[in-house]
Amino acid sequence: MTLDSLRPLADRLLEPFVAGARRLGLTPAAVSVVAFLFALGAGVAFYLAGAADWWYAVGAALVFLNGSLDLLDGALARDLGTASAGGDLLDHVLDRYADVAVIGGLAAGIEAYALGFAAVTGVLLTSYLGTQAEAVGLERVYGGLLGRADRLALVGATGVVAAVRPEVRGVSLVAALLVLFAVVGHLTAVQRFASALRALS
Repeated sequence: MTLDSLRPLADRLLEPFVAGARRLGLTPAAVSVVAFLFALGAGVAFYLAGAADWWYAVGAALVFLNGSLDLLDGALARDLGTASAGGDLLDHVLDRYADVAVIGGLAAGIEAYALGFAAVTGVLLTSYLGTQAEAVGLERVYGGLLGRADRLALVGATGVVAAVRPEVRGVSLVAALLVLFAVVGHLTAVQRFASALRALS
């Protein structure tokens, strides 16, 4: 089960914020860009957390804002009737760069570059397989062991805890999170690939 399955509920909860964004004259593209900037900020905060643990809490807050706005841009586009292939492309490109920024910041903060590489490739391949299914004529795949909403929730929770206690029994919480992303990310990518392949058979 992934948090991505809760998108319909999230859309309903976002209705007041969509109305507010509409009144302010915000466009979905502008919301997407702001969400990306929050992700960049989170990556920087996680990098700085290597020197001061309290930066993890800052990064967690910025990840929460990124995830919230990432939901808002799509809901706003549907509300305004401006959903388009171009907007969808922009959203997905910025999301992938956001993933790289956040995971890169986490890895750089603890100087675990090889582990960061394994984690970010798992995350990127998970997302790639989700959209590649659509490219070959299937519905876009959001399921699997670990979707983007799950990753953001885990990063946020880990950041909050790591700000107070970065290690548990000598094990870095951030390192453990990166291992999870590396292993489960690649497993999710394989799971999505197998699901799409069966659908095409």
